[in-house]
Amino acid sequence: MAIAKPNFGVYTPLVTFFNEDESIDFESTLCHAKRMADGGVAGLVLQGSNGEAPHLDHEERKTLVHAVRNHLNSLGYLKLHLIVGCGAASVRETLVYISQAKESGAEYALVLPPAYWVAAMNASVIEGFFRDVAAKSELPVLIYNFPGVTGGIDISSDSIIRLAQETPKIIGCKLTCGNVGKLQRISSTLPAQSFSAFGGKSDFFLPALVAGSNGIIAALANIVPKAHVELLRLYEKGDLKAAQLLQTKLSHADWALTKVGIAGVKAIVSHHFGYGTGRGRRPLGNSTVEALSKEIVSPIQEVIDLEKKL
Repeated sequence: MAIAKPNFGVYTPLVTFFNEDESIDFESTLCHAKRMADGGVAGLVLQGSNGEAPHLDHEERKTLVHAVRNHLNSLGYLKLHLIVGCGAASVRETLVYISQAKESGAEYALVLPPAYWVAAMNASVIEGFFRDVAAKSELPVLIYNFPGVTGGIDISSDSIIRLAQETPKIIGCKLTCGNVGKLQRISSTLPAQSFSAFGGKSDFFLPALVAGSNGIIAALANIVPKAHVELLRLYEKGDLKAAQLLQTKLSHADWALTKVGIAGVKAIVSHHFGYGTGRGRRPLGNSTVEALSKEIVSPIQEVIDLEKKL
């Protein structure tokens, strides 16, 4: 039987809220997960870059996935997908993360290439890493291409296509690199019924859809999930003019969001939706909306105003 790929739709790379002592603020994080589900997203990505995965230990990761899955189930969101970040510096530890994620309720593993020995990570080594992970993975695997957090490692479309064609358990990718041409090459080569290529930023959501994206996995969805679902609706309806107008607003807001960091994302959520704080785990700092400039706040406020009307 073919391995089912993630459903088409909007996926939020969920932030993790922390208490003052830097312990996980489960109440706020679960409240956030509920708002995303209520907003119509198709799934959540836990313990990705926005979830501060490198700052969580194994036990925290397991507990958090289990808590989110149970909370969603209790709310009736049984079919909302959970994709969990499982990347590590070695094949061995990556497989441990994947096993623990599955035990805790994850359906898919999102895996970065190993980035400690950047100089050694040529295409052959990276492809070997993903083949070895997929061969023993207990979950279907999505390749996570994000040069900004891997010392500049940028996995090519050639590598992703080869891996997907050779390895049935590799069923998708997230391209935060912003390369729409790469997304087009992948989506046009690999069968859409078995492989999900996702754009990884709101900045190019509509162009990504045109290029064959399976939806979007985007940090800005932490703030305005309904606005992302609305763009998807407009695109599927064929209302390109309205979709372009909304994309313009999302692009300006997403650019502003890149300037505030993960703590800033949480501060904006806290200020406008009434839960959590703008606290990151050290070395990330803390943030408040009051500390942000008007140039940053204004485009984000525009999409929040829209979100509250949807």
